[in-house]
Amino acid sequence: MTETYEVVVVGGGTAGLSAALVLGRARRRTLVVDAGEPRNAPAAHLQGYLTRDGMPPAAFLAEGRREVEGYGVEIVRDQAVDVVRDDTGEFDVTLGSGRPVHARRLIVTTGLADELPAVPGVAERFGRDVLHCPYCHGWEVRDEAFGVLATTPMSVHQALMVTQWSKDVTLFLHTVAEDELGDEDLRRLTAAGAAVVPGEVAELVVDADRLTGVRLADGSTHARSALFVAPRAVPRTGLLERLGAELTETPFGSYPVTDPTGLTSVPGVWAAGNAAGFAEQVVNAASGGYRAAATLNGELLFTDLDAAVARGRR
Repeated sequence: MTETYEVVVVGGGTAGLSAALVLGRARRRTLVVDAGEPRNAPAAHLQGYLTRDGMPPAAFLAEGRREVEGYGVEIVRDQAVDVVRDDTGEFDVTLGSGRPVHARRLIVTTGLADELPAVPGVAERFGRDVLHCPYCHGWEVRDEAFGVLATTPMSVHQALMVTQWSKDVTLFLHTVAEDELGDEDLRRLTAAGAAVVPGEVAELVVDADRLTGVRLADGSTHARSALFVAPRAVPRTGLLERLGAELTETPFGSYPVTDPTGLTSVPGVWAAGNAAGFAEQVVNAASGGYRAAATLNGELLFTDLDAAVARGRR
């Protein structure tokens, strides 16, 4: 039998649990479908979230699940593999287990995946001493010898940003040609005191489970203890695409067009967290989930009230 919920939240990370907390407290019958694939799983700690700074991401999510379940929200470890909008404007969702569920409204918080450069050692060290966000990890490695592994000419921006946390920064151009850097880029790198090293990176050097250097294809090795890299973002927009949601192309992938509350171009479907944009940190994701849920709850309330008024007139 198909179970019916007022809201199905697809994604059990920060944005999804934040939305579920609001909906549970609003007494909405809510299901969270959690695939268990949070983007920040490789990180040992989350930073920049007031009162939760330094908390392990797994512990943060466990506490979130405990809180939302206290309000009667159901959480299932599964994936939403298909969704269809029916003739009434509501949604039939199929889970990976084969379980069908029906939802009056949807909040999609499926996030994104980070696709890392195929340099030996990068994936293995990611979230430890291979990092991507200075706001997330810069303080913990402050004043160390930084490397920045270029993936596109935009990596210059990352190299300039991390000079806020260390004055010993080397930009490894890797597959980016020197002539792809603009004159303004070079002037800023010089002003920031950042070195630029051309040539493809062959591998990371690790000793005693610590990053100690970056080895180039020519055999030269540069001592570094932290490496920043910009992964290619792969938004998980499959469900939104199935529903025909309008997407917009950005330098960091295609994301749904939303209004300020997260409402997509599909009536009844909201997006929050990294499903709505590349730059959503944990604290932003929590805010986006809260805002989407509060808006959705009000929309449902007044939809039902207007329907009751119409029935009374008849």
